[in-house]
Amino acid sequence: MNSSAVGSEAGWQPESVIIPLAYLIIFLVGTVGNCLVLAVLLRNGQVKNTTNLFILNLGVADLCFILFCVPFQATIYTLEGWVFGPFMCKAVHFFIYLTMYASSFTLTTVSLDRYLAIRYPLHSRELRTPRNALTAICFIWGLSFIFSSPYLSYYQEFQLANLTVCHPIWEISQRKVMDICTFIFSYIIPVLILSLTYVRTIHYLWRSVDPLQDMSESKAAKRKVTRMIIIVAVLFCLCWLPHHLVILCVWFGYFPLNHATYVLRILSHLISYANSCVNPIVYALVSKHFRKGFKKIFSCLLHKRAANKVHVAQVTNTVSTLEAELSEVTHISEALPGCSSMHCKVPAQPWEEAELVGHQQKADGSFITFKVT
Repeated sequence: MNSSAVGSEAGWQPESVIIPLAYLIIFLVGTVGNCLVLAVLLRNGQVKNTTNLFILNLGVADLCFILFCVPFQATIYTLEGWVFGPFMCKAVHFFIYLTMYASSFTLTTVSLDRYLAIRYPLHSRELRTPRNALTAICFIWGLSFIFSSPYLSYYQEFQLANLTVCHPIWEISQRKVMDICTFIFSYIIPVLILSLTYVRTIHYLWRSVDPLQDMSESKAAKRKVTRMIIIVAVLFCLCWLPHHLVILCVWFGYFPLNHATYVLRILSHLISYANSCVNPIVYALVSKHFRKGFKKIFSCLLHKRAANKVHVAQVTNTVSTLEAELSEVTHISEALPGCSSMHCKVPAQPWEEAELVGHQQKADGSFITFKVT
């Protein structure tokens, strides 16, 4: 995934500013968005069905990709060489392909899950259980690890023209075979399965439901979830397609090393990396459940800030009340003739009223804090 430093001949390189800024936007949007998705699903036990478990797994894969891959890839366009050491050279590229495989296999599994849920809603209940979904997720990560493990030796740190670089070290023939296998197993086969299952799912939905009649609430909910997952799957296919096409052009087509192809490779990387931050946006636009969940999280955060402000105001109000009471006592004692501060007898009524006011303000303050929290 490392871009070649072809642009060094062109003088000033705008990508040294524009590209890290684009990576920064991807990092911020992806981190916040996927954390919100995980928070919505994990809050109040929302992962009790198979679809939510797979969406949770997809969010974990995207968040891992954002945190462990994007920041390191952004430095390629700002630093002259690789500065993170030989271990990170191998680990970063391994995580790129590990999370790519995990996302691809998860979307494929979700497509099968949606097809069974809609086509065979009763017979698939025993198969579509949270326990089986967790087993499938473990299998997905295990299979992803197997397919991406060769990339632990694919890249290596070494010196090139007085620069430390992280670059593929395999022979050309081995790299070609590896890249073709990655294209087939991480893209072609999943896309074929996705296309087959969703075409059959959509065909069944439209054939089994009369558009002129009201469909059941359950089937309408399944239709909405299926539509959301289809959009996510289509975006995954579209975002990763330029990256795979560029690699195929390098091996089997005409792909000269010039400024135009350098920009093309950068754009293919950015589009594929951006896929890890678009899913939360899709969830928010398509799913009412996620919109409500996001609003609840934001409202909780705002209420916590408001509660902190109320607590500070309550403490200040209590101190002011005590100062007012002490000041009132002082004024009363000064107003009584021939009475020293030690032997003055203060009428009971002002104290009782002040005490009642103080207790009432404290009680009101506690009530406000409880309600806001």
